[in-house]
Order: sequence, then C-alpha cells, then structure tokens
Amino acid sequence: MNPSLRKRVTTRRVIEMKRAGEPIACLTAYDAMTAALFDTAGIDVILVGDSVGNVVQGHETTLPVTLEHMIYHTQAVMRGNHHALIVTDMPFMSYQVTPQEAFRNAGRIMKEAGSGAVKLEGGQRVLDAVRMMTESGIPVMGHLGLTPQSIHQFGSYKQRGTSEGEADAIKRDAVALQEAGAFAVVLEKIPAALAAEVTSMVDIPTIGIGAGSACDGQILVWTDMLGMSTEFRPRFVRRYAELHDVITSAVAAYVDDVRERRFPDTEESY
Repeated sequence: MNPSLRKRVTTRRVIEMKRAGEPIACLTAYDAMTAALFDTAGIDVILVGDSVGNVVQGHETTLPVTLEHMIYHTQAVMRGNHHALIVTDMPFMSYQVTPQEAFRNAGRIMKEAGSGAVKLEGGQRVLDAVRMMTESGIPVMGHLGLTPQSIHQFGSYKQRGTSEGEADAIKRDAVALQEAGAFAVVLEKIPAALAAEVTSMVDIPTIGIGAGSACDGQILVWTDMLGMSTEFRPRFVRRYAELHDVITSAVAAYVDDVRERRFPDTEESY
C-alpha cells in the first residue's frame, strides 16, 4: 500500500489484528531516520525501547536510561514515522516507586513525546499503576517473561517460564494485565508452548521476542535483525542483513579514497 494512504495504527487496530488473525510486525527504533525507513517498509508498531541504553548509549544494561532520554528519542521517532503505533518504554525507576509517580511519568511521555502508548515491565507489582493509567486514557503495553530491567535480580538473561511455578505466574500476570486495562503484552524469552497458551488465554495481542511463532506479533531490536553487531547472536534473532560488514567495508573504502586523494574527484568538486 502507498504509505501516504495508510492510517496511523492505533491500539484498537492491533486488537482488531489479533481478532482477525493478522500478525503484527514490530521493531524498535530510536531516531527519525530509522523510523522513516520503517514507515516506508510498513511496520505496524515501533517500540522506542530502553534498549537505547545498549544500542545507542553503549551501556551494558538498560538501567542508566532516564525518562528524559526516552522522551527525547520518542520525539525523534515521532518526527520520522507517521503510520506506526509508537510505544515508549518507561525506564527503570520511572514507575516502580508508587502508582501515582508512574502515572505522572507516563503522562509526561504522552504529553511531551506524543507517543501512542507506554510499556512497562512486570505483572502483579505494576497492576495498580497500569489500572490508574488506563482509566485515565493512557494506553499500556505489558511485558512479561524476561524483563531486562530486573537483570540484577535474576542474575542473567536466561529463559524464563521454564518451571511450573514461573509459567503459572506468567499466565496469571497476563490475565491480570488484561483485566487492569493493558491493550497488549510482550512475552520475552519464554517457551513457545507457554507463549501459545498465554496467547489463547487473553483477548489482547501478545508480542513475542524469543517466544515462538504462536504469538500475535513479533518484535526484534532493529540492530540485531539487520546484523549491526558481530557479537550478539541469540538464537531468537533472524538476521535479515549483515549491515556490520556492509558499513565497515564502505567506510574503509571511503577512508582509503580520502587518504589516496581519490575523493573528491573533479565531478564532486565545485
């Protein structure tokens, strides 16, 4: 479809996509240029993820990312993409203290960044915050399974939901998030069979990352799926390009041309 003819994807639209059995394509983005490319490609949902801490800022975890960082990057993405549903991650400690503080911070994201929804991690412990947000008109996407903001609690990025108790908790949390008003939930790095069960239990879309093909949609960090890194190669990432090699080769050629005075030539000079 011509991008100019597409309407902005809404939370209602992604729920309709689940009901119609239409898979939801999601990616992360952190800047206007990337968001514009994804607009042309027809992506349904862009998550302005706190993975910006790893991808853009160079941190080992997402914990150093601030609310101001998330607002700034969401503003950039909003300027570049005009059709996807833009969801902003609430960073660490922006929603964990009290439901009232979480509500105020979510309101700042909606007002200052213009995103279509916020995302936060956790189940039972965030229900009051989710309920307060959704009752006031702030759409919320949940996040269960591996929750990167809790890395120091878990001690690793290993698969979640492998024990019966943990699987049952994920199922309960998914239902509870729906009842609290969440419009969708990310399921990260849990067994495919568990993700399929959760997807069948709830009426809201499930967005998988390392959670199998039965989820209603899929999301990846864009730099992972386009091969920008040679070091991070988890099994759940399909690399659709090897941009690390392409970019490194192109920059090396540019460096050689500059040093050998092959660039610029007469046609590239005024």
